[in-house]
Amino acid sequence: MEAIKIQTSSKQYEVFVGEGVRSEISTFLSSNFSDLTRILIITDETVGKLHMDKLAPLISQWEPAIFTAPGGEKAKTFEVFYEALSTALENRLDRKSLIIAFGGGAVGDLSGFVAASFMRGIPFIQVPTTILAHDSAVGGKVAINHPLGKNMIGAFHQPEAVFYDLELLHTLSKQEIRSGFAEVIKHALIYDNNFYKWLKSDIHRLDALSSRQLFESLTKGIQIKNEFVSKDERETGIRAYLNFGHTLGHAIESEMGYGNFTHGEAVMIGMVFALKLSREVAGLSFDIDEFVTWVQELGYQTEIPAHLSAERLLSKMKQDKKSSGGSVKFVLLEQIGKPKLQELSDDFLLNHIRNF
Repeated sequence: MEAIKIQTSSKQYEVFVGEGVRSEISTFLSSNFSDLTRILIITDETVGKLHMDKLAPLISQWEPAIFTAPGGEKAKTFEVFYEALSTALENRLDRKSLIIAFGGGAVGDLSGFVAASFMRGIPFIQVPTTILAHDSAVGGKVAINHPLGKNMIGAFHQPEAVFYDLELLHTLSKQEIRSGFAEVIKHALIYDNNFYKWLKSDIHRLDALSSRQLFESLTKGIQIKNEFVSKDERETGIRAYLNFGHTLGHAIESEMGYGNFTHGEAVMIGMVFALKLSREVAGLSFDIDEFVTWVQELGYQTEIPAHLSAERLLSKMKQDKKSSGGSVKFVLLEQIGKPKLQELSDDFLLNHIRNF
């Protein structure tokens, strides 16, 4: 097990990573919440069926209530958010109660926003069950979606701790593994060229990741995430670099319909697009063709789905949280490990989307 300390301006907490770390949750709660009244576990249909028997018995002394959301991005709607709050009220949660987010990134986002909103804020802990959640479970950005934009309704609300039990990752589908590992690759590209070189030389099949590869990839990704979050908790500066690939990626997700195209796979297309822009605009010297060949071998699509409109993608990008005054700002790379924000014109982007 490894304990990674996350330090933000509002809170310090730990991410516990390893096989079987969920067994430490009860001790953590007893030590840190001596007057804990109620627990609400928020999960989704898939995780509840696969793994609830691995968590609920560990905290049975608090007789936890359970709210089960739909799977994937369907968990992040106003309707589901309202239902989760209703469950909290019906089970008499109060300000000394706690929420456990038990699932992937969507469940973590929903749970954190419920915790941030309920009685103006109660504690929550993250128990991620996907690779993707190594990114989303750390840093305190919690949100739900709006039809006009992903993660547009939310808050900053840091967890009390993250228990990242790698045993819970063994049931992931190939698609979910690809979705999560895209964020690992992103962390390498924006921060650490040596980490990128290790990934490229060591990772050749995502459906055959060893325990060592998984542990090293995820712990390094979390440590890199902390480098940005610790310096810029509320994304007023360098934390925006963590959105590399996300400007176009979020637009693709939205246009495809949330849940019809995974987050990480959309972000991978966005990263390839951003790398090509970086070569032209920021002077990036990097073998993009070699990168594309590698990620395609890992199973990623690297082209924008043909039926998507360049104009509609641009419209969605202009609603991105980094955009201001109707101008689109992209995270580009001057070199691997050296990101920058660059404002790009509508005509420039339309032309490059059409010719991507």
